[in-house]
Amino acid sequence: MRKPNGKVKNASLGRRLRRKLSIRKQIVGTADRPRVCITKSNKNLFVQVIDDAQSKTLFSVQTFGKNAVEAKATKEGAKAVGVKVAEQLKGNSIAKVVFDRSGYKYHGVVAALADSIRENGIQV
Repeated sequence: MRKPNGKVKNASLGRRLRRKLSIRKQIVGTADRPRVCITKSNKNLFVQVIDDAQSKTLFSVQTFGKNAVEAKATKEGAKAVGVKVAEQLKGNSIAKVVFDRSGYKYHGVVAALADSIRENGIQV
């Protein structure tokens, strides 16, 4: 993964990007065990299931758009998104995934999403 261009003026965003780069050095998704990547904003959650070997996004689930889960970027919304991700993983006959928290701390919404995926039968 390449570093962002220029200096990051927001200190907390810079720390998150450093954490993201150090995490991505170690985490790789394959066809058998794809990478579940979370991105969040104050209003929405975006979850992508990625096969890094082929550089393809298998599918994505978010809280807005056409095929969206009607939820917000809260713990309850993360649980709903996690259920939808687990259903689609089972539909693609995938039982194990690698969780990429994208530099976010494993707390709150991020932890609720991972726990929801685990509770629905996917090994994270």
